Amino acid sequence: MTTPLRRALMVLTVATLATPVAPAVAAEPGTTVTWTVQPAGPSGPDGRRWIELTLDPGQVVTEHLAVRNFGSAAVVFSLNSADGYLTDKGRFNMLPSGQPSVDGGRWIDVREAVTVGPNETRVVPFTITVPRDAAPGDHPAGIAASVTSTGGTVNVESRVGFRVMMRASGTVRAAVAVKDVTARYRPSWNPFRGGTIRVRYLLANDGNVRASGTSRLAVTELFGLTGQDATTDVEEMLPGGSRMVESRVDPVWALGQLRTTIAVTPEPLGGDLAGAEIRQTRATVTIWALPWSQLALLLLLGVLVAGFRASARQRRRRMTQLLARAREEGRAESRARS
Repeated sequence: MTTPLRRALMVLTVATLATPVAPAVAAEPGTTVTWTVQPAGPSGPDGRRWIELTLDPGQVVTEHLAVRNFGSAAVVFSLNSADGYLTDKGRFNMLPSGQPSVDGGRWIDVREAVTVGPNETRVVPFTITVPRDAAPGDHPAGIAASVTSTGGTVNVESRVGFRVMMRASGTVRAAVAVKDVTARYRPSWNPFRGGTIRVRYLLANDGNVRASGTSRLAVTELFGLTGQDATTDVEEMLPGGSRMVESRVDPVWALGQLRTTIAVTPEPLGGDLAGAEIRQTRATVTIWALPWSQLALLLLLGVLVAGFRASARQRRRRMTQLLARAREEGRAESRARS
């Protein structure tokens, strides 16, 4: 696959282990298959990375995909669509072939297979039918071309595809919930530097469109008299998706109660955002922290001061004893002379 094409596509590769089943379509044994799939117009690829549409309930549209076979032999590619989701690393993927779709993947109707000759590109039309009762918002899906190879008792399905981002018309609502908040204070062993607060929390997209945003973490000390803050970028989340986030603030002095507030402002992505409802969310967690390194320094200083004062008292006592002894010796010598 050439570098420009690799950059231009969202690649979806799935290896499926299964019991022995005759694959519906497959590459010839020993054949190395290299291919791309990308959005297209009726005459060929049109430069889009993925398909993004805003549609009305009940609307039917026709789109196209292009399958290019870089190999030296003809290949029968299986075509399928499925619901889309983001992996833990933020990569777009689609449900495995054996898992039924319940949302946008069911809106797409594409032929089951296409035969593509060596070094040939085939354009295939497909239709998108939006249900009349479709809820407003995003309904992500993917569409892919795959080949299945058989090795012993294991079938391996490899597929390449792209996103089909469908938005049903209606009110755009961007909302992110903050859940499962935990905070931990790590002191600095340098008594002249504050420690670090690490806050871990789950962000869940409760809106109806994909969104990113900004999370602001504010820490107040001394019951609100002082404070520190930091911001964290929130990566893309699809509706119903979630992402674990860890933020940190430093330097923070451990002066008793540390009140941490998380404020998340979502930013809707894609489509017409006129009239969008954007809901900021807040969550608060409070912990207590003691300035152990500063207390240790004070204890050390106290020990040093106490030791210095004890040493000074001992020196004064010794000096007093020496003076008393000298006076006594002087008086004894004076009596001896007389």
